[in-house]
Amino acid sequence: MSSATASPLPWAERAADRSPAVQRSRARQMEQAHVVVEAAKRLIAERGDSFTTQELVKEAGVALQTFYRIFGGKDQLLLAVFEDLIAENCGRYEDAARDLPDPVARLRFYITAAIESMGDARTGIGAQFVTAQHWRLYQLFPEEMAHATQHFTDLVERQLELATAEGLLAPKDSQRDAWFVTKLVMAVFHSYAFAGPPPDAATVDELWQFCLGALGGAS
Repeated sequence: MSSATASPLPWAERAADRSPAVQRSRARQMEQAHVVVEAAKRLIAERGDSFTTQELVKEAGVALQTFYRIFGGKDQLLLAVFEDLIAENCGRYEDAARDLPDPVARLRFYITAAIESMGDARTGIGAQFVTAQHWRLYQLFPEEMAHATQHFTDLVERQLELATAEGLLAPKDSQRDAWFVTKLVMAVFHSYAFAGPPPDAATVDELWQFCLGALGGAS
């Protein structure tokens, strides 16, 4: 196979990528996408998913055709909102746990913080909205939603690998176990979203102890 055939981009696309005009256009589109996602977060905090596209573009200060050019529709926008929220939360978890003494302590923080975030009013986006929309969108776009939650899985996997190297944990497969931990955390979050108040500290600690035992750690 020739190098031209194996190249991930045709020559015309590579040439376009080098064009300053194309680069400016892409940068502008990324900026507009961020503005629209932030506007969507504000509207979701106020009224859940009941806002209209017209209300969204007014809130964002962009043209309707700009919205459809970037996202294509409301579900695609909500996918972006989910990925953005998860990435932001993971960034906060990572920063907050940076000075903890070892990877097991950091892993514990990630797991417990994800559940405790149910009571976090910082974004104004409630756990019931997150749960209901997560499963609706997962049915329609399973690959995209899996990609969104991968941010948390990656956090967990990195600490599992470090803990394994230091002899603190003994997971069977760091990548697979990180996926299982993510799914368990999600299940607990979704369960409590419609079951009254968030889980108390004892329940959150039980979740951690369960994960710790499954990963070969000592209490």
